Amino acid sequence: METKANYVLIGAFTLATAAFLLLFGLWAAKFSSDRGWQAYLVVFTEPVTGLTEGSSVQYNGIAVGTVETLNLDAKDPRRVIARLKVEADVPVKVDTRAKMSITGLTGVPFIQLTGGSPNAAPLVPKDRDDIPVILTEASALQNIADTANRLVARLDEVLSEENVQRIASTLANIEAMTGAVAAQREDLRALIVNARASSEQLAATLATTNRTIEDIDRELVDKLPGIIAKLDSTLANLDSAANGANMVINENRAAINSFANDGLAQMGPTLSELRGLVRDLRRISDRLEGNPARYLLGRETPKEFEP
Repeated sequence: METKANYVLIGAFTLATAAFLLLFGLWAAKFSSDRGWQAYLVVFTEPVTGLTEGSSVQYNGIAVGTVETLNLDAKDPRRVIARLKVEADVPVKVDTRAKMSITGLTGVPFIQLTGGSPNAAPLVPKDRDDIPVILTEASALQNIADTANRLVARLDEVLSEENVQRIASTLANIEAMTGAVAAQREDLRALIVNARASSEQLAATLATTNRTIEDIDRELVDKLPGIIAKLDSTLANLDSAANGANMVINENRAAINSFANDGLAQMGPTLSELRGLVRDLRRISDRLEGNPARYLLGRETPKEFEP
């Protein structure tokens, strides 16, 4: 009986020890797991098509974690909240941004973390129980989709019924114009021939003109020293004449001033007397011409005898 009791105690102790060791191992694994990873939230305002739980999280192309959960925002179903599990030693900064990306054109979607300047502060939760949120930026796929939507909207505006009618009218006018041009093919050929002949004549004329200009330029260059010498001589003569005139004026400045002051003052009465004398002479000439005998002899002109 005592032997069986000892076996029961030994078995119970062994089971208790094994359970304790198992619980301790699970706690240690969980503690190690919690210390080796950091949780982050990313809120997307665009569709996350293809992204699933367990998708890769990369930082500048290096895998640093996975997507734990994906849920719609209960307050705004247009937003998708992704919970990330990232290695604790990854330097996630306040200016780090998250966006959707794919491996190649047809690859698997994943979350790409970019940015993080050296001087930026680490992204940490405000409270102990809070999870820090990484801000997002539009992905390349979203930019392509937005651009495609704008292009489609502009194409709808360009290809409106009115514009389609205008394009059809323009094409009809172009077709009519090409038909008219085709009908005038011979005239166009003659016009082209005449234009070619005119261009040849113009080229010959320009060549002749260039030669003439070159001859004129050469002749002008040859005569230019003589012209400059004559011009210098003429300027020297003019300078000498000006100096002589200036000397004469300086030497006779007193006489000129006397004439300007006294002579011009006496010219006025003299001109008045000359004007009166001319008037008297004109009156005498008129009287002489009209009746010279009376004016000279003081009597009438004798009349002729008429029988």
